[in-house]
Amino acid sequence: MSLDTSTLSGRIAGAPISWGVCEVPGWGEMLRPERVLPEMRSLGLTTTELGAPGFLPEDAVELSAVLHDQGMGLLGGFVPLVLHDPAQRAAMLASAEETARKFAEHGATRFVTAVVQDMDWSTPVRLDAAGMATLGEGLAQVDAVCARYGLTQVLHPHVGTLVETKADIELALAHTDVTWCLDTGHLYIGGVDPVTFACDHADRVGLVHLKDVNAAVADRLMAGELTLIQAVQAGLFTPLGEGDVAVGDAIVALEQAGYTGWYILEQDTALTDGVPEPGTGPVDDVRRSLEYLSSQVAPRIPAR
Repeated sequence: MSLDTSTLSGRIAGAPISWGVCEVPGWGEMLRPERVLPEMRSLGLTTTELGAPGFLPEDAVELSAVLHDQGMGLLGGFVPLVLHDPAQRAAMLASAEETARKFAEHGATRFVTAVVQDMDWSTPVRLDAAGMATLGEGLAQVDAVCARYGLTQVLHPHVGTLVETKADIELALAHTDVTWCLDTGHLYIGGVDPVTFACDHADRVGLVHLKDVNAAVADRLMAGELTLIQAVQAGLFTPLGEGDVAVGDAIVALEQAGYTGWYILEQDTALTDGVPEPGTGPVDDVRRSLEYLSSQVAPRIPAR
């Protein structure tokens, strides 16, 4: 069933993590592409993010075959990089080059960067202005890599990274020139109102991740009572319109500011009670999110 989302039609993509696909040990069941991609298509989603390593084939020919057979396009993917440490810069740029080439070979347009403390996702050490400026130099170099492949890099504020809290985000806005992935959920968890971000920085938004958040669980996460995995398993992210984030208001603000880019339904899910029956489980949550966009958000957006 394809849902009418009016002016958002053709601009909404799926993400495998909404089906519980995540490489983190202990996250939950990992569904196969043969299950996930047809369920995306059944909802009218014909474009996807790459997903966790190992979900889709690494081999370029095999990946092309899977995408073709499932009738799916590739938008891009999530790329953790260490960019605040100049000593690691060369290795990170080489990795970014390899990933950008892979994305471009399959028609992707977005390179979603998460700036991590290290590749083990150790607890981040907060940066000062000078440190963020150094990180910004690294982001600019990744921008140059992406430009060679026709990609747009977008910086993803994210729990557990160097751009997590309101203070981090303000420093990153001030000391980098990078385009942003406006993630409604991670901004909210970090203490930033996504509607305000949309109103103030729409000109820097190159991609949107749509998440809604259970505020009570988010408070426990930021207080250190839960890890991110535990919080997700406890229901941190909800179907759109069922949590505490003004997701619709953020979308309307972006559209009124002239945003014409992609929205990705990227609501981290953990399958901890076994594999749900086909046609149930994550697909129901994504369907509810699409219904929210169709009935509650799209009518508020003036036609262009």
